[in-house]
Amino acid sequence: MPPPNSSSLPLAAAPTMSNLSAPSSSSPQPLPPNPLAAASSFLHHHLPDEVARALTGTPVFTVCNSSNEFVLVSDPATGLRSLGLLCFRSEDADALLTHVRTRQPVVGKGAKVVPITLDQVYMLKAEGIAFRFLPDPLQIKNALELKSGLTAFDGVPVFQSDLLVVKKQKKRYCPIYFQKEDIERELTKASKTSRGSALSKQIMVGSLEDVLKKMEMNQRNSGWDDLIFIPPGKSLNQHINEVSA
Repeated sequence: MPPPNSSSLPLAAAPTMSNLSAPSSSSPQPLPPNPLAAASSFLHHHLPDEVARALTGTPVFTVCNSSNEFVLVSDPATGLRSLGLLCFRSEDADALLTHVRTRQPVVGKGAKVVPITLDQVYMLKAEGIAFRFLPDPLQIKNALELKSGLTAFDGVPVFQSDLLVVKKQKKRYCPIYFQKEDIERELTKASKTSRGSALSKQIMVGSLEDVLKKMEMNQRNSGWDDLIFIPPGKSLNQHINEVSA
């Protein structure tokens, strides 16, 4: 099984979802520089349904106006004027909502935080609109601790271990976790003799953007199509039971 690596590649967006629509023409003023803004922008091209299915159930959070349109911001770092932000923590989306209401009261009136799953993100048609992930800062810290020598991490950290690859219902699953704490809990169950630093040596870290790009580019039975993304706080067995129900 090829492990994810630390390089970051763009994540793509694709066709439309019924309960969210393209943004209105009004955009808030530019956000101040954000230390979490290391994530890659989306490219607009189609990703296979298999990739979207692997992402089923993983939530992110964004800000929509009263018409359920994405609220966009400007990014002073790139000059992009139509940037939608997807947060991995609801509190970051709450902070974005506060920013929108402060900077653009008209746009912010009726605006709200909206949860959306990553597989739904792949079903969005957002022509000409760039999206950026704001990763969980704790998981950035965890990733840097695992990747000794690095001082910055580009993208959304994901965690994997070959010890957790399983076969269920005649299908091979290689779980990818968004939280280091979740994979450590699973490894503790799988390996009763490993604790602390020994567990960390079994964990590989990569970026979500890079893993998804490799899944898209590789052929069937290459190993990359065995990946399944485990939503934060859940176990592999729990997630498989939920998506199979």
